Amino acid sequence: MNAPFEPLTDLCDLATQTTDWSSQLEGANEIADNEVSAAQGEAAGEKEHPTLLLLKRVFHAPFAVLDAETAVCVERPAGLPAMDWDLFAAMSRPLVGRRKPVLIVEEDPLCVLAVPLTGRWRSCVAATPLLTRRGEPRDNWTLAERATGCGAAELAAWANEQRPWDPESALRVAELVMEHAFHLQRLADVERETDEMSFHLSSVYEEISLLHRLTQNLRLSKSDTELAKSALDWLAEVVQAEGLGLLFLPVADAADDPGTVARTKPELLSVGCFPLSAEEVALWAERMRLAELNGPVVRNLSPEETPQSDHPEIRNWIGVAVTEGQHTFGYFLAVNHARGSQFGSVQANMLHSVASILGIHSGNIELYRQQAELLAGVVRALSSAIDAKDPYTCGHSDRVARIAVLLAEDLGYSPEALTRVYLAGLLHDVGKIGVSDAILQKPGKLTEQEFEHIKTHPTTGFRILSGLRNLEDVTRVVRHHHESWDGRGYPDGLAGQDIPPVARIVAVADSYDAMASTRPYRSRMPLEKIEEILRHGAGKQWDPAVIDAFFHVKDKIVKITDSDELNNVQLPFLSPVGKT
Repeated sequence: MNAPFEPLTDLCDLATQTTDWSSQLEGANEIADNEVSAAQGEAAGEKEHPTLLLLKRVFHAPFAVLDAETAVCVERPAGLPAMDWDLFAAMSRPLVGRRKPVLIVEEDPLCVLAVPLTGRWRSCVAATPLLTRRGEPRDNWTLAERATGCGAAELAAWANEQRPWDPESALRVAELVMEHAFHLQRLADVERETDEMSFHLSSVYEEISLLHRLTQNLRLSKSDTELAKSALDWLAEVVQAEGLGLLFLPVADAADDPGTVARTKPELLSVGCFPLSAEEVALWAERMRLAELNGPVVRNLSPEETPQSDHPEIRNWIGVAVTEGQHTFGYFLAVNHARGSQFGSVQANMLHSVASILGIHSGNIELYRQQAELLAGVVRALSSAIDAKDPYTCGHSDRVARIAVLLAEDLGYSPEALTRVYLAGLLHDVGKIGVSDAILQKPGKLTEQEFEHIKTHPTTGFRILSGLRNLEDVTRVVRHHHESWDGRGYPDGLAGQDIPPVARIVAVADSYDAMASTRPYRSRMPLEKIEEILRHGAGKQWDPAVIDAFFHVKDKIVKITDSDELNNVQLPFLSPVGKT
């Protein structure tokens, strides 16, 4: 049996004199990590409240848990006497929501301490009986028996095992425990909020870094699929999905224009373990109505739902449409969290941001493609109008353009530059619009005056096109495609390297097609004769490097001029850069 508790007024002395209660409170600090975990685990349904745990350790006594709202004893641990705990629960109702302990029973030589709990335990109170003085054999337990509903013999037996507590000191200690538990809870909240903020900042940083990398690659010369491949590789690093897939939808119908460079069938890009085909992604997106939504859809399936789904290998997913305005260009899908966890708003927002950028980029590319195809149609119509002036030269401009592309390709020109070469070939004779039909279709030899009139077509074409922005490289070809390597050509008498490179290419293509075609004043030349003329003119009339390229691709060129029907060659995008 411990020594009787002596009332003290000084709290510091109280901590020293009370049988080791302050050391127990310090001991509770040593298990603060456990208390913080308990506070954080309330939402997960853990039974031990941090205040309750501290009370047990400080008072060295078990505590019952009373639901004050329902007047029911929720938990009565072993070691507590069989008191009327449901009555105590009813008596504790005024304590709900308060942060102050009270003595709900005070009958010498015991009291019942009640301490309100917080959080999800807000309606509950922790209660335990305390001995207020050391018991004597002559003690009368009658009043205590009435107040607690417990037999006198049981109370006396219980008292023999207890140490005495001064009621006021017990209240003060309980207050300190509540305060300590409150600060532990606040510490747990702050740590949780700090972790959440750190995670959020990290996610925001990753998202900003990813979006920055994407925007650095936003160029019209880069296709949407090229940008998407880069985005998928980068996203795989931060989204933590086992598989990522991006389905691009067709933007044109191949039946309407067999030569179109636009995407005419679905194209699926994926990284990691992505279990769906293009058709399955399209059906899934239609079923989820992604195109009608303004944001991402997140679905985390329960273990019961997964086996019943169409794809039981998919545990969870995020889906979002790639859109721009009213146009849907595709669907983005991330499947199966890599750590077996669930997808949340962080991953969904990241996919949505990337999908938005891809949608804008795809929209810009599609608009640019449509404008390029419109320009291509205008150029074709213009070249057809030129060729129509002379039935003998029908298809000449297109053949020259395609031959020039073969030559430039052999010379190492980039795909972007080849589009400019093709355009220059189509327009090289646009100035013949200003030449009299009678001269163009004259069956006999031209007079010197008539020849001088025809020689004006390069400068006439240059004037026609000079007002068009972004065609400066093409207009130079139109002006100089009749210049000679030795400087004897027209209109400016340029020689050698001073002649624009593409003009030298078009000059060879133009000369070959003229010699390989039937004209009003002569028949088509044999191939052997044409080859002899080209070899003889290398270094004189034509650039020797271009003549060498001609003989490298001669067989392909001959197929173009020998074809009975004109092949439809689609003009690719007209690059805003890449001028030659």
